[in-house]
Parts: sequence; structure tokens; C-alpha cells
Amino acid sequence: MTNTIPRSSSPAEAQNHGPAQQTFTGQPRNPRQPRTPLQPRLKRQFREELRSRLELAVLLLGTSVLYLWNLGASGWANAFYSAAAQAGSQDWTAWFFGSSDSANAITVDKPPAALWITGLSVRLFGLNSWSILVPQALMGVATAWLLYLAVRRAARPATGDDRLAHLGGLLAGAVMALTPVATLMFRFNNPDALLVLLMTVAAYAVLRAIQDARFRWLLLAGVFLGFGFLTKQLQVLLVVPGLAAGYLVAAPVRVGKRLLHLAGAGAALVVSAGWWLAAVELIPAENRPYIGGSQSNSILGYNGLGRLNGDETGSVGGGNGWGTPELLRLFNTEFGGQIAWLLPSVLILAGALLWVGRRAPRSDAVRASVVIWGLWVAVTGLTFSFMAGIIHPYYMVALAPGIAGLAGLGGVLLWQRRTLPAAAVPLAAALAAATAIAFQLLGRSPSYVPWLRWLVLILAVLAVVLLAPGGGVGKSLQRTTAAAAVTAALAAPLAYSLATAATAHSGAIVSAGPAATGGRGNLAGLGTFGGQGNFAAPGTLANPGTANPGTRGQGGFAGRGGGGGMGGLLGTSTPSDALVAALQTNAANYTWAAAVVGSNNAAGYQLAAELPVMAVGGFNGTDPAPTLEEFRQLVADGKIHYFIGGSMMQGETGSDAAARISEWVAANFQAATIGGATLYDLS
Repeated sequence: MTNTIPRSSSPAEAQNHGPAQQTFTGQPRNPRQPRTPLQPRLKRQFREELRSRLELAVLLLGTSVLYLWNLGASGWANAFYSAAAQAGSQDWTAWFFGSSDSANAITVDKPPAALWITGLSVRLFGLNSWSILVPQALMGVATAWLLYLAVRRAARPATGDDRLAHLGGLLAGAVMALTPVATLMFRFNNPDALLVLLMTVAAYAVLRAIQDARFRWLLLAGVFLGFGFLTKQLQVLLVVPGLAAGYLVAAPVRVGKRLLHLAGAGAALVVSAGWWLAAVELIPAENRPYIGGSQSNSILGYNGLGRLNGDETGSVGGGNGWGTPELLRLFNTEFGGQIAWLLPSVLILAGALLWVGRRAPRSDAVRASVVIWGLWVAVTGLTFSFMAGIIHPYYMVALAPGIAGLAGLGGVLLWQRRTLPAAAVPLAAALAAATAIAFQLLGRSPSYVPWLRWLVLILAVLAVVLLAPGGGVGKSLQRTTAAAAVTAALAAPLAYSLATAATAHSGAIVSAGPAATGGRGNLAGLGTFGGQGNFAAPGTLANPGTANPGTRGQGGFAGRGGGGGMGGLLGTSTPSDALVAALQTNAANYTWAAAVVGSNNAAGYQLAAELPVMAVGGFNGTDPAPTLEEFRQLVADGKIHYFIGGSMMQGETGSDAAARISEWVAANFQAATIGGATLYDLS
């Protein structure tokens, strides 16, 4: 194979361990270099290996501190998923299906893979914010580590220098760790943390399959992608074109075998996702919870192509409710501060790598990596830019591994060849692009470290001036140039990540960066997404509930023609002690301590009382679960103690069963106010 990985610490030493090899430029290395005495060489290798390990430890430790520091301040974070984790810790059926409550009335509106992890954590360590959020932080550390490994492996044969390959891996890991939306989501309990980890593992496995020529790695990638489907369904498929193209282009086997291998990996994906889907569809509906987010009680009935074209039954919003699809969408005030910092830069680096390595062998690991990471960014970015359905700022975390991979690989390989205009000019252009984006994005939050944008500009100008001549940098200035360039590129994302980690986040929609950033601006058609994250439905006022000052994402949609209750569609409030005591009274005599419209409303009561609370209508209140007839039968059977009043926003389409249930309860049962909430005693 042409991409054998040398184990030496310099090109000269690599040339002493076998026949000449080709770099990713396609040029053979000169094998005629004198041998270095064995003992000094081993000592130097030991010191360099120790240094590299310590540097990697610093990266991973720093990432851990960033993701774990003050983690408990976010409380339940997304209480919708925290309540489901609680349910899974109390009942294995709820754990398997991802039910919102341990009595298994209805599931969350996603497959349960992410809840399997948090449910087990809560079962082992008890119900608290740390047991729910620490697994997410560890997923972030693992993702940064995997990117380090992937970039280092690809860069080694191309550079012939273990040290430079190691630095490329460190750069990739740092870019991943310091991306603001990554800091946000690896400190939060949405499924996106596990999704990004699984996609990154799959990419690493495909690269191993290419470099090691072992089909089992490709099969493993298919398995990881299958579990990614069980995490967030179709979103995982956005990285499949890049992974498949990378293997098809570079795998060191005949083209027919490459196609056969890809078919096998596709089969592994289907099997690893399909076993759970088959279980859900084959188990009779009466023996499992209702599948939340669907109108048909089927896992196949939601989170599909409607996310792309906006045609989603039961969805909130619609039309331009989630912003205007356009090419530059990821740079606007809603998404720019989350992910756009290095987006143009890595596209420049990717093009330069393909050009410089155009004569490399077909199985070149660098070209394969550029195809994988580049298509990852292109396909995902274009999809997010033009999708007409539900899209939130935190979705952008799916772009972070692709951006980090290209940044690490392109940064070190072009730096090594900076004496060539074909490398120096793209490096300078990429740095200039990163600086321009940072200057623009930092200007959207002028009260937050206002001096930083000028520091970034000064450092970038210094680095670009030194790089532009394509070789004018002497050895004494090389480290200064590299440090200035890296600092200029990463200082602004680091500042946004620190602001993100220093702020508590909760509710269904969260955003990274300082509170003053434009990312807290408007979501078209839905009202203001302010510091408290309250959305106002057309013609109504959002109810802030009892959101804690300084948190984001609290509150929720107000109901059509009514108040938002104590929580709402997008946030969860904390019920009073008096209300919790009422729910716990004689709770053993009932299957559900209470029922309330909407999963987030139910989550707040359930987490406080640690008892099953039925989420009527699921997340939006638009699922036909239960129907009015089914609810009346449950009441007649004495299975529900209370109904908690207060309507909430429904989707523009979907079942009106929740509204009919609310009307029936109000017409037939006496209301009482306890702790600010309206309770109907159904017993």
C-alpha cells in the first residue's frame, strides 16, 4: 500500500525504515539520508512521545473543564428529555421505547438511543442534573479525541512527520471543542450530542477502513450510522454521501469490491437501525406507548421529509415560520455565531489540499479525508441553508466535526509547504476569511469583550503579512506566525464558548454565545426569541411562567385564546411545593398522578413529584393520544388523579383531541387553584 504509516518523528528518519514512499503531492521522498545513532534517536522519540501525550492530555482536560464547569447551573436543561430519562430509570419498557412517563402513555418525538444512555445514568446515579448532563459532556470529549485520531492518522503518511501530524490532530480537536454550538450541545441533553459522536465515530471507522484495507471497519461505520438513525433519524444520513464517496474514491481494492463493501455497510446500517423500528411496528399498539410526534401511532410517521419541505402534520410554525431558506442562511444573526466562524476558511483549505495533492495515489488518505469532511460540510450546510421545515440554531453542531477535520488537516499540511505559493496563498486567504467573519460576528454583540475583534484583526494581519510572500518567514518567526494565526482564528469562538459555558441554558430551544449576540434575535413569523426564550404566537402573549432570571429557553407558547399554563411548549417551570404535595397525595392509588396538555408541561410536574404525569397530545398537544374516548375511559377506571388546566399552542395541523379533552374536563369537574395552577380532581 502507498499509505503505510511511518513511525518516525522526522522525514529523514522515516526514509531510513524502508523503501521510498510518496507524499500526498505525489513526489517520492529521498531515501538516501544517513542513519541517526539508535540510542539518541530512541531518547528523542521517547521525549517527543511523552510531550505529545501531555499535549493531548491538556486538550482533553481543557475540553472536559469547558464542558463540565458549572454544569449543574442548567438544572434539568431540556426537561422534556430529562423527564423521559427519569421515566426510563423507573421502568424498562419506558426505557426501551423512550416514553415520556414511566406509565408509558406516550413516547418523546425522537427515537430513544440518547435516552438509553441518560436513563441508565439516572438509574445508576440517581435523578439530578449531573447524572443527565455529564454523559453529554463526556461525549464531547470523546468527539474531540476521535477527531484528533482521524486527522493524525491521515496526516502522518502525507507529512512523514509524527510531530506535525500530532499538531494537526490537536488543531482539529481544539476547533471541535471551541465551536460555540458544540460547547452548548455537549453541556445539554438534546439528542444532538450523541448524534455528533456517532457520526464522528463512523467517519473515523471509514478512514480506518481505507488506510488499513479492512472491511470490518466499514461495517462498523454502518452500525454507528444505524444507531445514529435511532438517535435523530434522517439527520444522520447527511454524512453518508461523504463517507461513501471517500471510500469509493480511495479504498485500496478493486471498484467492484468497493461497491460490494458499501452495500454491506448499507446493510449494517439498516439492520442496526431496523431492529428497533421493527420491534415498534410489530408490537401491538395496546402493549406499548403511543409513538409521540406522529398522527398514526407509527415510528415511520414523523421526522421525515417534512423537515426539508416544511410540510409537517402537527408541527408548530410553517411557511416562513422557521426563517427564509437561502444560501447564506448560516451566516445570519440566528446561526452565524453558532457555527460560521471557520466555514469559508475550511472550504478554501479543502480546495487547496485537493489541488496540491492532485498527483497523489488514488488511495491517498488526505484526499479521502478531504472528500469525507468536505462533503460532510457541503451536504449538511446546504441542507440546513435551504430546508423549509423546523430548524433551530443548535442543529448547527452537526457541521462542527467536518469543519474541525478540514481545519486540522489543511492547517498542518499547507503550513508544511508554506514556501510554495500554492500553499501559502490559501493559508493566508483562509486566515483572512476567518478574521473577516470573526470581526463581523463579534460586532453583533458590541458590549461583549469589545476589544477582542481588534486584537483578532491585528494578529491576523501580522500572520497574513508573514505568510503572503510564500517563504519569507525565517525559522525564528515560524512559531510566532503559527501562534498568531491560530490565535486569530480561534480567539473569537473561544470567547463565545466561554460565554456559553458561563450561562445556564434550559428549555427546548437554546442558542450559544453571549446574551447580547444577534443569535437571540427574531425567528421570522414566531415573535421574539429574547434572553428568556419566550415565543409569542400570533395574536397572543407568551407566558414567562416562573422562569429563573438569567436562564435561556424558558417560557413557552401561549395557548390560542388562553394562557400558557405554568410551562409551555418550549419551556418548563417549577411547580410550587403545595402543588407537588397535592400530586403526591394518594399517588399509589393511580397510574398517573396527573394529566396535562403538552410534554413540557408534564415534564415539570413529573420531575418535581417524581411520579408519572400523562402528556396529553405529546410535545405540541397535537398527537391524538389519548383520544377523548380513551381519556374518559381512563378516568372512569380511576387511573388519573388530576387534570392540570391551562391550554398551550397547538400546531397548525394535527389532532384536536387535547383541546376536546380540556373542554370535557372543564365542563364536568370542579376546578381548584393550588400553587398558581388550576387542578381538576378527576377522582
